[in-house]
Amino acid sequence: MDREKIITELTFKAVRSSGAGGQNVNKVSSKVVLGFNVPTSQSLSDEEKLLAETRLSSRLTDEGVLILQCDEDRSQLRNKDIVIKRFFLVMDAALKVDKIRKPTKIPRSVIKKRIEGKRRLSDKKQNRRKPDL
Repeated sequence: MDREKIITELTFKAVRSSGAGGQNVNKVSSKVVLGFNVPTSQSLSDEEKLLAETRLSSRLTDEGVLILQCDEDRSQLRNKDIVIKRFFLVMDAALKVDKIRKPTKIPRSVIKKRIEGKRRLSDKKQNRRKPDL
């Protein structure tokens, strides 16, 4: 994944933030909306596209566009930086290949220890019974 090439494919839109904030909210478009079209991306390989589409299926639109937004700060530039960092975190998590799990055997010492513990508990309960006369 080439980060510089991906940044050129990102689309940004500045919108007015919602919520409380007085005049700043009503006048300034500080909220940044990032869009990234996964299927038409030139910087991702076919395997990466398929992996991203399956892992991010709940976050993609019907056209396969990933949309992220940020209105944490009053500055549009800082919001843009935040949303780009968030985008790369999401993409890194989506494109991370899982390790193949290697099944392991239970060690003999662990099995022996468990059986001895069961035997000790059984003996303790046997000793609590009334004796047979």
